[in-house]
Amino acid sequence: MATLKDFRDERIRKVSELKKLDINPYPAKASGTHKLVEIVNNYDKLEGQVVTVMGRVMSIRKFGKLAFIVIRDMSGSVQLFIREGDSSSEADRANSELIVPKEIALLDTGDFVECNGEVIKTQTGEISVACKKFRLITKALRPMPSLQEGFTDKEQRLRRRYIDMNVNTEVRDRFIRRGRFWQAVRDFLNEESFLEINIPVLEHTTGGADATPFVTHMDALDQDFYLRISHELPLKRLIGAGFEKVYDIGPRFRNENYSEEHLPEHIAMEWYWAYADWEDGMALMEKMFKAILKETFGTLNFSVGDMKVDMSKDWEKWDYAEVIKKHYNIDVFDCGVEEVQKVLRDNGLEVEKVDSIPRGIDKLWKKIRSTVVGPVWLINTPKFISPLSKSNPNDDRVTQRAQAVIGGSELINLFSELNDSQEQLNRFLEQQQMRDEGDDEAMMLDIDYVEMLEYGMPPTCGMGFSERVFWLFEGVSAREGVPFPQLRFEIDEVTESIYPEIYKKKGSK
Repeated sequence: MATLKDFRDERIRKVSELKKLDINPYPAKASGTHKLVEIVNNYDKLEGQVVTVMGRVMSIRKFGKLAFIVIRDMSGSVQLFIREGDSSSEADRANSELIVPKEIALLDTGDFVECNGEVIKTQTGEISVACKKFRLITKALRPMPSLQEGFTDKEQRLRRRYIDMNVNTEVRDRFIRRGRFWQAVRDFLNEESFLEINIPVLEHTTGGADATPFVTHMDALDQDFYLRISHELPLKRLIGAGFEKVYDIGPRFRNENYSEEHLPEHIAMEWYWAYADWEDGMALMEKMFKAILKETFGTLNFSVGDMKVDMSKDWEKWDYAEVIKKHYNIDVFDCGVEEVQKVLRDNGLEVEKVDSIPRGIDKLWKKIRSTVVGPVWLINTPKFISPLSKSNPNDDRVTQRAQAVIGGSELINLFSELNDSQEQLNRFLEQQQMRDEGDDEAMMLDIDYVEMLEYGMPPTCGMGFSERVFWLFEGVSAREGVPFPQLRFEIDEVTESIYPEIYKKKGSK
C-alpha cells in the first residue's frame, strides 16, 4: 500500500518532468476574470463567453480524448471540460501552458490551475468551462484527503487546520462567520461614534481582570513585561486623556488551563464611554447583541446545548446576593471563609487553600450560572468581587456592575467605572494583599493608573467581551472556535522520515 512518502516522491518526480518541458510549476502570477460561483449562478448571461478561472483541483477523470477536471475556489466549484486538440500544441505552448489531456498525467488532485475558455454545458447538462488554455499555477506535493475519506481525527484536524478547512468546508465557513462577527462589532461601534484605538499588548503592570499573566522580557529595556490580560486600564487612561468613546479589538493572554469556554490566547473587545453609567451601557449592549447576531447568523433564536435561547425578548435582571441566598441560604455580606468552604463542599465544588470569600462566592455563582438560559443581567455584584467598578449609591456594599448571562455562560462584564482615586487605591491594596497571600489571579497594584485618576476621569461606563460570545452562538468549543489553537509541539514520524537530514531518527546521535 502506497504511503504518504510514496505519493510525495511521485509528485516530486512530476515536478522534474514539468521542468523538463520548460513549465514552471510555481509561477508568481495568476489571474482570473470570474469566481467559480459566478459561472454557475450566471450561466444564462455567460454562456458562450470566454472566461478565465482558477482553483484547486478536486477530481480528475479522463476518457480517451476527453478529460473532466473539477476545481474549487473560495466561492464554489465548476467543471473544466477538455478535449484533445482544443488546447495549445507543443509548437505554440506559451506561459507554461500544459497540453491537455495529453499531459494530464502530470496533474494531481490538490494542484492549483488556471483555465481560459468558453462557458458551456456538456451533453449531460453540466455547466463547464471548455478549456483552450490551461496552466498549472501550483504543484501540490502532498495529497489532500478526499471528501469520501473524510478528515475526522480531532487531533489531526486541529494540528493541520489548513487540511481541515479544505476537506470540511463547514469549518472554513465558520471562520467566515467569525470574521463577519467582528466586522459587525466594529460597524456597530463606529456607527455609535466610538473610536477604535489600539493599545499595547506588553505592560509593566497588568490588570483589569482576575487572571494569571504571561511574563516576557524586553531586552531593549532589560525589564520584564506582562502580556495583557485585559484592555481595560489603557483604554480608561484614554478616557482620562479626553477621549469620550473608545474601543479596541485584539488578543489578550491569560496563563490558565484550556476549557470548553477558555483559551490562554483569544480575541476580545472592550469599549469605554465617558459620561455614561451602567444603565446606559446595558441598553446599548442589548441593542448591540441584536445587531451583531442578526448580521452574523441571520437569526436571534439559537440552540445552546439543550437550551433554546431567544435573543429578541426582553432581558431579565437578577440581584447577585438574592440569587446566592435563594440557592445556598448564605448571606454574601455576612459570612466567613469556613462557612463558604462548607457550602462549596456540600455542593460538590472544589475547595482550595487559597480560596477566599470572593473566590468561594464566585464558584457558587458559577454553579448557578451553568443553568441559566437568559438573556439575564446579573446586577449588584458585591464590592469585594468587583475592585474596579463604582459603588451603588443605593447600597454601598454592591457595585454598578452587570454581567450578561446567556446559555449558561457569562458573556460580558459591564461597569460604572470607579473614578475615585483614593477608593481605587484602597481596593488595589486589598487585591495586593490577596496576591501576597498566594492568590496569583488577584489584581496588581497599578500606581500609575491611580495617578491618572488623581488628574481626573469623568463618569464612565465600560464593557468587555471575548470571542466566547461567537463560540456560544456558533455552538462550538473554544478550540474549535479559533482557526489555529495552541497545541503541544510535535513532529510526526512521517515528517521525520521525509526530512531525515533535519530530524534525526529517534535513538540516533
